[in-house]
Amino acid sequence: MASRSTDSRTAEDIPTAVFARLRILQKRAEFVAASKARYQTAPSLTLQARNRNDGDPTVGVGFTCSKKVGNAVARNRAKRRLREIARLDLPALAKPGHDYVLIGKRDVTGNVSFENLRADFAKAIAKLS
Repeated sequence: MASRSTDSRTAEDIPTAVFARLRILQKRAEFVAASKARYQTAPSLTLQARNRNDGDPTVGVGFTCSKKVGNAVARNRAKRRLREIARLDLPALAKPGHDYVLIGKRDVTGNVSFENLRADFAKAIAKLS
C-alpha cells in the first residue's frame, strides 16, 4: 500500500466497511479539544486535526459554520458540502485515532466549485500529516 502522502484513493476506491470507522463529533468538549490542536487554513475552509492518543482507531469528524458564513440557508449549504467532502475523501486521507473539524468560511465554502473545495481539503490534510 502506498504511503498516505502519495495515496490518491477516494471513496469510490475504498470498500464500504472502511466508512464504519468514521464517527461524528457531537459534544462541545470534542470541538473545544480540536480547537486547541493543530489547524490548517485553505482558501475555502479551515481544518483542525487532533490526535486523541486513546488507542481507538476510529476517526472523528465534525463540521461547523458560524453566522459569519451567512444566514441559515448559507450555513446549511456550506455544511452539506463539507459533509460530502468528508464522506468522499476523509476515509482515504485520515489518520486513525484523530479527530477532524471542518470549518466553513464566509462567502467561499458555499460558492466555490466542488472540485476546488475538495482540492483545498486534500492540501490542508496533507499539510497536517
